[in-house]
Amino acid sequence: MSLDTSSWTGLGAALSAAGPVPMGVVSSVVGLGLEVAGLNAPVGTVLHIGDGKVPAEVVAARRDTLHCMPLGALDEIQVGDFVHSSGTAAYIPVGTGLLGRVLNGLGAPIDGKGALGEHTMVPMENQAPAALERSRITDPLQLGVRVMDTLTAVGAGQRIGLFAGSGVGKSSLLSMIARGTAAQINVIALVGERGREVREFLEEDLGSTGLARSIVVVSTADEPARMRLRAAFVATRIAEHFRESGAQVLLMMDSLTRVAMAQREIGLSAGEPPATRGYPPSTFSLLARLLERAGTSASGSITGIYTVLVDGDDHNEPIADATRSLLDGHIVLDRKLAISGHFPSIDALASVSRVASKVTTRDQARAAGTLRKVLAARRSVQDLLDVGAYQRGSNPLADAAVDHESAINNFLQQRLEEPVPSARSWVELEALLLSMGVS
Repeated sequence: MSLDTSSWTGLGAALSAAGPVPMGVVSSVVGLGLEVAGLNAPVGTVLHIGDGKVPAEVVAARRDTLHCMPLGALDEIQVGDFVHSSGTAAYIPVGTGLLGRVLNGLGAPIDGKGALGEHTMVPMENQAPAALERSRITDPLQLGVRVMDTLTAVGAGQRIGLFAGSGVGKSSLLSMIARGTAAQINVIALVGERGREVREFLEEDLGSTGLARSIVVVSTADEPARMRLRAAFVATRIAEHFRESGAQVLLMMDSLTRVAMAQREIGLSAGEPPATRGYPPSTFSLLARLLERAGTSASGSITGIYTVLVDGDDHNEPIADATRSLLDGHIVLDRKLAISGHFPSIDALASVSRVASKVTTRDQARAAGTLRKVLAARRSVQDLLDVGAYQRGSNPLADAAVDHESAINNFLQQRLEEPVPSARSWVELEALLLSMGVS
C-alpha cells in the first residue's frame, strides 16, 4: 500500500493556514519608530499594523519588544494597535518588464503606466559574490563622457564615486552617462532627492531615449528613512538579477550620502550610540555591504557609479572618507569649474580610476598620462600667471598648456545632450596632444 504524500502536504498547508495568526500590539510610538510587544520576528520582516494601516519593518529586536521603522507616515498609528507578521522578508519584482518604468522603495510602479510587464518576485536581500568567484576587470566600459573615458577610464564591473558638494552638476552628469554608456541596462536610484527634481531628471535630463533602457527607483527626501534605505537595496537587487542573467549593467545611485543619512536615522532611533559626527557604527558596515554587492560575478557585471555629497565641500568628512576607501576610484567635481560654466565640472587631476591601467592600452595610458602632465604643469604655475610673472621657456609643458588653453578646455568640456563614443574621444585626445607638440 502506497501513501499519497501530496495529499498530506496539502493537508498540512491547509491546517497551517487555518491555525491562529501570531499577533502583537504597538506598545509605544516615539520619534521615527515604534515598539511592538508580544510578537517574535527576525530583523527584516515586514509587519502589518492594524487594518490597512501602514506596514513597518523590523530593524532591531530586544528581549520583549521589536523596534520597527514604518514604511509610510506614522500619523494613524497609535498604542494598542494590533500587529501581525507577514512571515517573510521583503520581496521585489525583477525582470525585463521593469525597463522604462519608475518604481518606489517597495518596488511598486509610481509612473501611472499600469501594472508591470513580465517579471518575477525575488527576496530583496542577497549575498555579494564571493571574492574568488568574481571575474577580473579587464574590459573598459564606455560612459560617453570624454574626460572620464580617457583620463579616468572605467572598467566594466568597477565601482566609482562622484564626489562633490551640492549644486555642482552630479545629477546632470549621471543623465549624460545614462544616455551615452555602452552598458546594456541602466538601473538608477534617486535616494533622498527633492520631489521637484525627479520629474525634471526623468523628462529633461534622462529623456525618453535614456529611460527606455533604464529602470528608475525613487524615494524622495520626505519619505521615511526606511523607504529611502530600501530604494538603494531595491535598485541593487534589480541590477543583480540582470547581472546573474549575463548582462552588463550600469547601476547609478544619487546619492550614497543620503543612504548613509537614512541609516543614521534608523540606527539612532533603534538606540545605537552615535560615533563619528553622529553616525552609528552600523552606517559604515551597511555601506560596505551595499557596495560589495556591485562589481563582477562569474556571469556578468554591475558597474556602480555612486554620488557622494561631501559636507561643506569637505572631501575628508566621514562618509566621503569611508566610501573612498571602499570604491575603486573617485571623480571629483569642482565648484569653481561649475561656477565658471565648465561642464562637466570634473577636476581631472584630483580624480583617479584604480583600474584604468587594466582597461587601457599602452598607447592610451601614455596619451592620458601626457595630458595629465600638461594640466599639472599649468596648475603649478597658475599663481605666476595670475600676477603676470610667468616666464616662458622655463617649462615646455606649461608653455603648451598656456598656448593651447582653449583647445584643452574644449576637450575637457562637453554638452549635456551630446555623448561622445569612447573611440572618438581617444582619437580627439591624440589629435590634441599632436597639436600641442607633446605627443
